[in-house]
Amino acid sequence: MKYMPKQKLKERFKESSKVSITVYFVLRFLVILCMIREIILGNIWNAILCILSLFLLVLPIFFQKKFKIDLPDALEVLIFLFIFSAEILGEINNFYGLFTNFDTILHTINGFLCAAIGFSLINFLNEKADTFNLSPIFVALVAFCFSMTVGVVWEFYEYAADHILSIDMQKDTVVNQISSVTFDPNNSNQVYSIGPIDKTIMLDEKGAPLYELDGYLDIGLNDTMQDLFVNFLGAFVFSILGYLYLKNGKKFKVIKHFIPRKKEG
Repeated sequence: MKYMPKQKLKERFKESSKVSITVYFVLRFLVILCMIREIILGNIWNAILCILSLFLLVLPIFFQKKFKIDLPDALEVLIFLFIFSAEILGEINNFYGLFTNFDTILHTINGFLCAAIGFSLINFLNEKADTFNLSPIFVALVAFCFSMTVGVVWEFYEYAADHILSIDMQKDTVVNQISSVTFDPNNSNQVYSIGPIDKTIMLDEKGAPLYELDGYLDIGLNDTMQDLFVNFLGAFVFSILGYLYLKNGKKFKVIKHFIPRKKEG
């Protein structure tokens, strides 16, 4: 990372609270420690992920200064924690594998964060426009659609990465029953169900066993649909809160802590 002079660093953070600054530097320190550890262990790919994490942690600060946007402290801290959790805890320390719902929680938070960004983008336009005034329900709907679009594009990326690089971003699920028209011997589009499936044995082309599984392996579909569903929940919750905020800001002003604003002046 390029060295940043002390005075310049202070200028970057002069709009941020002590809590946000503390969280940033603590997480940055932990990422650097993790990177050193991975280099010593010879895990070059994980070290690259650490470098990526350091870059991502700087982005909120960069966007605030470049586009004159004010990120509320709660939103800024949540973004920092999300980046650290996804890359350092999830990927490098295998929290995705160790904790069943870790990925689900992150996708829910992602839906919430992306809805906040979408809400802000359309709200900026709405506040500056003199010729039209978008209704709160429309602003909330755009925020929701923006978040869902980001979620879908991310699933496209996971699918492409799995098929091109032969990795496993779309985590597979073991199921014990499947229903498909493929099993219809008459090819008449009738659904046939197979189950309960106790065991699946995978063989190579010579008939030698490769792997034995307690059930049937669903390749990524359940994971994808679950990710999109919790993204939907996160986006829906923020969109409802955003709508209520626009309708009656005094009663629902807590949502202001998650909405980026344009800096005055």
